[in-house]
Amino acid sequence: MFTPERQHLALGRPFFRRVRPAQFPENTIRFRNLAWARRLGLEETANSDADWIARFARFEPFDGSLRQPLALAYHGHQFGAYNPDIGDGRGFLYAQMRDPVDGRLLDFGTKGSGRTPFSRSGDGRLTLKGAVREILATEMLDALGVVTSKTFSVIETGEALQRHDEPSPTRSAVLVRLNHGHIRIGSFQRQAFEGQAGLLERLLRYSASRYFPERLNPDAPIAELAAESVRAVAENLARLAASWMAAGFVHGVLNTDNFTVTGESFDYGPWRFLPQMNPGFTAAYFDHQGRYAYGRQAEATFWALCRYADTMTQLSEIEPLEEAVGVFNTRINVEMIGAICRRLGVDASWPDAPAMAENLLKAMRGADIGFEAVLFDWYGGTLSSARAMEGPRGALYRGNAFSGVLDQLKSAPTANGVSLNHPYFSRENPVTMLIEEVETIWSAIDQHDDWRVLERKLADIHLMGEAYGLRPLTPEISLR
Repeated sequence: MFTPERQHLALGRPFFRRVRPAQFPENTIRFRNLAWARRLGLEETANSDADWIARFARFEPFDGSLRQPLALAYHGHQFGAYNPDIGDGRGFLYAQMRDPVDGRLLDFGTKGSGRTPFSRSGDGRLTLKGAVREILATEMLDALGVVTSKTFSVIETGEALQRHDEPSPTRSAVLVRLNHGHIRIGSFQRQAFEGQAGLLERLLRYSASRYFPERLNPDAPIAELAAESVRAVAENLARLAASWMAAGFVHGVLNTDNFTVTGESFDYGPWRFLPQMNPGFTAAYFDHQGRYAYGRQAEATFWALCRYADTMTQLSEIEPLEEAVGVFNTRINVEMIGAICRRLGVDASWPDAPAMAENLLKAMRGADIGFEAVLFDWYGGTLSSARAMEGPRGALYRGNAFSGVLDQLKSAPTANGVSLNHPYFSRENPVTMLIEEVETIWSAIDQHDDWRVLERKLADIHLMGEAYGLRPLTPEISLR
């Protein structure tokens, strides 16, 4: 059953602006997330093109949820420089609901839904290529066990867009994503920057009650709640950063407005997956200093956490906030070991697991081998010993680069429930999502309106997720 909510209205107008969605000349459905539609009780909407377009292109409101879309107000540090002139410039919060499985609050947010008061010189639109890239990012990360937003809908809108980083004019789309929340670190920064301690407290208590009901007491004294919230956000962000690293993923733009307090990965722009282990690998062509390179993502995440803690100095003494921030440095090591072990299907309680994880990452830096290939070859640890050594990359594992970790990989105990009894593990090569593959998928769509290449890639991703057992929901999509 679809259970609508409108919780965000409790925050009041300082936190959003009511907006109207753009009107599009065309509405061609390109992607429907049928699995999540069914989970939310939206089967009838999913089965009707007209209803789907009404809800996810014209944004007709759901009874009991928001009557009008809300463009959210926030600030943020962008590549280290503070920017008070941002907010939802081409998206809005459109509806809220309860997940009928776990009861958590969920948001429908948009991308490419038109201009807002925060658009500045932007046109408020999204390219179809950008939407396709977001589908690929969210589906791949979901299959690899990263807590990510879900791409719920993509509808092509029939406009010709001009962009400096794509051949133009290019096709347009509007995307709907599903998140457990859109409260960003930048949401807190805005109130702190403007000296609105009362609004800062309101936002903190709101977030505690809606997003941390089992972790935080929203009625606690404000200084105590501020410090505990920093701890909770530190734990969430450590888990997020570790999962990116274990997935070989480079987000590309880790500005403070791109971190939510719930610790979900979202808002995919110039992302990339590693071809090979390279700590200096960057995703954004404009990241000239490598600020958000693969190997610096934990550092960037910690820096963003510190900016969140900065906002809490208006509500708490500094010393308990500093202690709370320190949780990240402890948790990131634990989370990294756990994330690598999950990717490898290895028992994380094994005493040698920390050394194995560290030695594996070192070995991968010195070997001419694909990042994903190593984790694929050694899935199950000792269970894959013969498979890895006799496979197409066996000679590389016998080389010098892996000499310091090979014995550990061979003896790593298989985690409970892990099995190689799946057709995915009969392949020679794993599913990857390298930039060349992304461009091939887009070229087929752009040049020939051929969506079959994307469809095949998504089927491959879902097969991988099924084999690894990391994807929480059976994939079911509809492509046009």
